[in-house]
Order: sequence, then structure tokens, then C-alpha cells
Amino acid sequence: MGSSNIRDLLTAFSPSLDYFAISSGDGRIKIWDTVKGQVQTEFADIVSTEESSLLDKSVKGHLSVDYTCMKWLSLEKKKKRKLGSSLLVLGTGSGDILALDVSSGQLKWRVSDSHPGGVTSISFPPSGLCIYTTGADGIICKLDSLTGNLLEKFKASSKAISSLSVSSDGNILATAAAQLKIFNSPDHKKIQKFSGHPGAVRCLIFTDDGKYIISSAVAERYVAVWKIDGSKKQSAYCVLAMDHPAVFLDSKCVDTGDIDALGLYVLAISEMGICYFWYGKNIEELRNAKPTKISLSLDDPFSRSQKGVLPTIFAAKLQGIDKAASGHVFLAYGLIVKPSFEKVLVHCGTDVKLSSSVNGILLPISQSHKSKTRSNTQYEVTALDRANAEDAALPIPKIFDFHGKEKQHQNSSIRPDKVMADHLANSKKQAEDKARTGGLDKADGSSICIEEQLKTLGVFISEVDLTLDSMINFIKLKGINIETSIPQKKMKATILSMTPGDAYKLLEVLVALWQSRSYSGKYILPWVSCILVNHSNYIVSQEPQLLDSLHKIMKSKEVSLQPLLLLSGRLQLVTAQIDKAVQKSGFSSSQDHQMDESEDDDVDEILYGEEDEESQSNSEEDD
Repeated sequence: MGSSNIRDLLTAFSPSLDYFAISSGDGRIKIWDTVKGQVQTEFADIVSTEESSLLDKSVKGHLSVDYTCMKWLSLEKKKKRKLGSSLLVLGTGSGDILALDVSSGQLKWRVSDSHPGGVTSISFPPSGLCIYTTGADGIICKLDSLTGNLLEKFKASSKAISSLSVSSDGNILATAAAQLKIFNSPDHKKIQKFSGHPGAVRCLIFTDDGKYIISSAVAERYVAVWKIDGSKKQSAYCVLAMDHPAVFLDSKCVDTGDIDALGLYVLAISEMGICYFWYGKNIEELRNAKPTKISLSLDDPFSRSQKGVLPTIFAAKLQGIDKAASGHVFLAYGLIVKPSFEKVLVHCGTDVKLSSSVNGILLPISQSHKSKTRSNTQYEVTALDRANAEDAALPIPKIFDFHGKEKQHQNSSIRPDKVMADHLANSKKQAEDKARTGGLDKADGSSICIEEQLKTLGVFISEVDLTLDSMINFIKLKGINIETSIPQKKMKATILSMTPGDAYKLLEVLVALWQSRSYSGKYILPWVSCILVNHSNYIVSQEPQLLDSLHKIMKSKEVSLQPLLLLSGRLQLVTAQIDKAVQKSGFSSSQDHQMDESEDDDVDEILYGEEDEESQSNSEEDD
């Protein structure tokens, strides 16, 4: 299940938590009995007539149904384990809204083409009297929960709405499009708006008291808490960091006696199937709270035996509060084909590890639970994720090819002592030859370093060069030329066009390049500043190591700035003195050079005169 992403799953618990609905994208909906751990009902090929039973043998066509959202609606409070008091409401990618009566296995009602472009979200108040839906058309529809009749609709956004939520009293609506907007439900008047999610909002819920909104978005590793007070403040009131983006949110409020200090519990499930649990007596304490994690232990033999599919947590619900800083969480975990259900007591600060049960794993009839060590290790494949991929980047150890000669002598009849003697003689002879040739001979073929061979062929590249090249290639892929000076508006537009994850990755690359002194700070710092300004919320929610590294680099630059300025001033003074001395020495040397030239002229004239006299006397003697 670790490989099959739980983002594609649609899950919903019944109001009493006795039943669990799940759809994995194949057009089928399975209803599980959480007490017995068995399939209660399976829906496929849903037809539009109320008289047709959905429990009949299905015909081809269920794969064409694209469910986009699912909620379990409670119509009235009845005795426990009665399905007739609830409806399973679904939205489709074609814009239809369906309500399923799970107890009778029939389609209660259907609204066709409610939202052109697809239904994106469904929500309703706890009373269950009406249902609110929204979609890609930016319209909010209010439907009667019993008949599906349209009660009213209004245009909430000019863009597609990705998520919708209704407060517990039904008086306030929250929508997420380009911004988070709060509407008064009766008159559709906008109360407040927020901005801070660059990506599409995936989860959006109200707290029980209706004072806060909790949201999470695609590719954002944090949960944001927004305060509803009618003010003009548009930033998040509180941010809760996660290791991976959230796919599910839940919360509960507990009255602590203080009007402004309600104990707030927040529950989230990440894309990797890990459950996060936060608690704070007030919003300030919640902001500084560290999450308690609930996850599955993958060390048991049954989890390790699953090839390509790992058990995980894919649904959760805050069931009740035991005492301060602790609560009961009802979980659905394991495998999609056979989930397990368990109620877990969670205490803040104490992580919980769940064990995968053999009852949650389906095995072929011929396969027993006995471990087959040889067969498992023979076909075992290790998948590298972000956590363990760092070891793959370590330098390749040097391997020498000594096995060839060993294999040659394994089946040979030659005695080992004779082979050893021959080997020593050959080694001695090779050493003498190497001494005569000045040590320029190549190494023996039996001990050639494979790493050096790979480097020669260009297959293996050093880690430093590979890292630097990959960073530069990443920047080029984003269409950025660091050494080119561009206007601030164009730089901002480039950064805003990136997803928060890509912007964070670019920031990592820029900091690494600056730290390695591959580029000057005058090229790096404008881009770093632009990323920090436009993606601040996402960057703050990530691991603090990057910001700490950036802070250390800036601090070191600041510390070294004053000594460098003093050194620069002294160098300028020394350079000026040198230039002045050079000018003086150049003037004096030019004068000396002129005097030397005049003396040389006089000497030459005397010598030439003497030569003429000597030549004349010699000519007279010859005559």
C-alpha cells in the first residue's frame, strides 16, 4: 500500500463508525462491517431507477464511473448499527450527485449534470437536513437530503472550487479556490477571505466551535489553521508541519472553562499513510505542539512478504476524548482488499506503532504462512525512497577483479603450492621489468580497478561533479540563467509559476551553489530573496536545516565583511604607495638611460676615427 498512493482512495465512516465505505478508483464501492471485519455490501453499475437493486450481479460498465468525492450522511439519530438512517452521497467527474441507501442496496436519488466539469466536494451540517455541493464551475448547490431537489444555488467563485465545508450550526460556508472565502449561508454574503495556499486545497474543515478553519493543500507539507473573526488579516493563524502532504483532516474541541482557551485536537493522515495527532489547550500552545505519529510497523514477516504492496493507514476518525492531551482514534489500516479496524488510545508525545495482522493479508490457497527464505531473497527488490536513497549516492567502493584466476584453479588438478610459486616468480619478474622501464607499465589485468575503468570510459563520474552538474541542470530546466540580470517583476513571475515544492528545491540548489562558491552572491541572493518572499509559508513548514544553513552562510559573510573592508583599505593604500614609488623610479631610470646613451655615442666616435687612421696607414705600407 506504500506504493499505491492513498490519494486515489475515497473513504468514509458511517456516523456510528460501525461501517466503512471505500472506493479505489475502479467504479466499485465496498461497505465493510468494522465489527466483524467482513464485506457487508458491494456497489457496482449503479442504475438510475430506485426500484433496481444494486446488489444484483453487476454487468460491465462500472469501470467507466469516476467518483471524485464521498461523504456518509446521517439523516436522524437512531439505534446503533442501523444503516437505514444514513445515506452515502457521492460526486462524479461527469458532474452527477448520487445518494445510496446502503441498507436497501438502492439508489435513493440522483442529480445529473449538477456541476459541469465535475463535482469536487460535498459537505453538510450535522443535522443532515441539506447537502452542499460544489465543483469546477465555481457554483455552490444546496440540495434536499431526502429527495435531492435543488433548494438554491449561487456563484461563489469565478474559478474552480477544490474544497467546501459547512460549520456545525450550518450558518457559515467555507470554500477554497484561488483564495479561502467565508460566506454567510442564509444570504451568501462574504464574511472574510484568506490567502496562503499556492496549491489546490485538498481538505477543508471547521472546528466544532466554528471559530477556526483547518486546511491542507496538494504538495504542501503542513496543515494551516485560520481564525474566523471578520478581520482583514489574510495569513494563517497557525501552521502544523508534516513530513508529507495531508489527505485527510479531522478535529475536536473540548471546553476548558476559558472562553478563548478551548482544547483543540487535530488529526491528519499523510500521503504515506502516517497519522498525525496534535493537541493544544489554546491556539498558541497548538502552534508550538509537536505531532504524535501513528504508523504501522513493517518489520513483521507478513509485511515484508508483501511484494509491491505495503500495509498502511488510509482512514481515521477522532472518536472521543479520554482526558487532556489524549484521545481515542478509530483507524482503518492494512491492505485495501482486506482492511483491519482498531480503536487506539493516543497520548500526546507518545508515538504509536501498530502491527500488521495476518488476518488482514490475503494469501493464495496453496500458499502457507511458512517463510520461504530462499525464494524471498532470490526475487527481493529494494525500492529507494527519499529516506534511503541518500546511501545510493555514496562513492562506489573500489572492486578489484581477483576472482578470475581463483575460478580458473577451482577445478584444476594443479597443486596450490606450485601455483603460488609461479605467481611469486611472475610477480618478481614484473617488478624487475617495471624498475627497468621507470614504472610506466600498466597494472596487471587481474588487479585493474573497476572504478578507474568506469571513469576512463565516462560511465562513472565523481560525486562532486555529478552533484554540481545536476544542480546546474535543474536550474536550466526551470528556464533560469542566474548570471543574467532580469527585472524584478519577471523574476517574481518565474517564481510564482513554480509549485511550492519546485521553489523549495530551487532554493536548496541556490544555497548549495552559494555555499560551494560556484556562483557569486550578487547572482544568487536576488533569487533567494524572491523565493523567500513568495513561498514563505511553505518554506517555513519544511525542515529547518535549509534555513539554518542559509542563516549560517549569511552570518559568516557578515562576520568576515568588516575584516575584508579593513584589508581592502590597506591594500588600496599599499597599492597607491607602490604606484607612486614606481613612477619615481621610472623617472630617474629614464634620466640615467639618456646619460648612458650620450656616453656610448662619444666612445663610438673615437673608435671609428682610430679605425680610419689605421686603415690609411696600412694602405700606405702596402703601396
